Amino acid sequence: MPERWSPDSWRSKPILQVPDYPEPKILAEVEGQLASFPPLVFAGEARALKRSLARVAKGEAFLLQGGDCAESFAEHSANNIRDFFRVFLQMAVVLTFAGALPVVKVGRIAGQFAKPRSAPTEKQDGIELPVYRGDIINDIAFTPEARKPDPRRMMEAYRQSAATLNLLRAFATGGYANVSNAHQWMLGFVKDSPQAARYEALASRITEALEFMRACGIDPESHPEMRTTDFYTSHEALLLGYEQAMTRVDSTSGDWYDTSGHLIWIGDRTRQPDHAHVEYCRGIRNPIGLKCGPSLKADGLMKLLDILDPEHEPGRITLICRFGAGKVAEHLPALIEAIRRSARPVVWTCDPMHGNTVTANGYKTRRFEQIMQEAKEFFDVHAAEGTHAGGIHLEMTGQAVTECTGGARAISETQLNDRYHTVCDPRLNADQAIEIAFLLADLVRKERALHVRPLSAAAGL
Repeated sequence: MPERWSPDSWRSKPILQVPDYPEPKILAEVEGQLASFPPLVFAGEARALKRSLARVAKGEAFLLQGGDCAESFAEHSANNIRDFFRVFLQMAVVLTFAGALPVVKVGRIAGQFAKPRSAPTEKQDGIELPVYRGDIINDIAFTPEARKPDPRRMMEAYRQSAATLNLLRAFATGGYANVSNAHQWMLGFVKDSPQAARYEALASRITEALEFMRACGIDPESHPEMRTTDFYTSHEALLLGYEQAMTRVDSTSGDWYDTSGHLIWIGDRTRQPDHAHVEYCRGIRNPIGLKCGPSLKADGLMKLLDILDPEHEPGRITLICRFGAGKVAEHLPALIEAIRRSARPVVWTCDPMHGNTVTANGYKTRRFEQIMQEAKEFFDVHAAEGTHAGGIHLEMTGQAVTECTGGARAISETQLNDRYHTVCDPRLNADQAIEIAFLLADLVRKERALHVRPLSAAAGL
């Protein structure tokens, strides 16, 4: 029998990637305050996302997950949130049309404030200080005071998340998400792209489809589903004191939910089966993401899933694969075979960002070609295995940053310092993100064709 779970049972387990707070009394006070605050998301919303992810697992939908590597207190603004949401909608329109499937939209937003790090300290000019762990923990400025973990920063993270969610809900339901708007924005991108001709055909087909629908009397005014959308939030559940404070009992089901976000994930550095992060996540009923890197073997994956999803619940588990370009075929097939043998209904999604980080001119960056190479390899392996490539997971922004090289506008390594604004990992800019959606469209369309039987076969002819 598994050990009894409670929201604080993780505290008795070994734990990695957490700060050493110098003032435990203040930490306890902040966590107590947060526990009295209203939830940021609701159990019913998390259940709705789980149902949508169950459709992704069956090949009936596609998951688009993306957003900031680490949200910044300083960059929080209505314009930045709007621009991110707009790019996300444009990507979703392209992918929905390409795959003839609904796109489940999940942002890395309204909670993605903490980041795992490879070392506890860093050195600059001979001075060693604690590493920056995200704005919810400390500040990026390289001073002893800024790098001291401060639990009061959790309060600011909560306030910023609440404000972000408020605006996102308004955008999603107030008409901003109108599919016609998203399409017009996308046409603007196509027109200005150096590779406009490459995307013009798909853009024209979407235009024709929308015009046909309007001719049939199907427009946003008569069909509310065309001017609203469901949008969910996600983040890595790294700072467990914050997550515990936001964990509440659902009054309708009696189950525990983490109300800091709809989907939370366990990172590649914190997925030890006997450690705190897995212990916490096994007891909440949210959809759970699990990062799968090169070090995760099939038997290790199955052990984790036995803990996190003993009931084989559809929509519960999303496997976020991050191997690096050129390495997918080496690692992914064994994991697919293990899942096939267990008959687990998981969502397979590709994170082509984290395995492709390099340094150029003193900047961490990612090359657009390698990002697309890993995504293509992911789809190719699933095609060969007869399984469903269910989604994509991207670090991206709505801003015109220069953090990843390549793409249609051919950002070079010498241009990285032009607008390098990330506080942690390099992100795709708005143009690169939409370009990836167009390139993914071909992969999604081919993948869809493999799993949809011809009409004559479906009719038994």
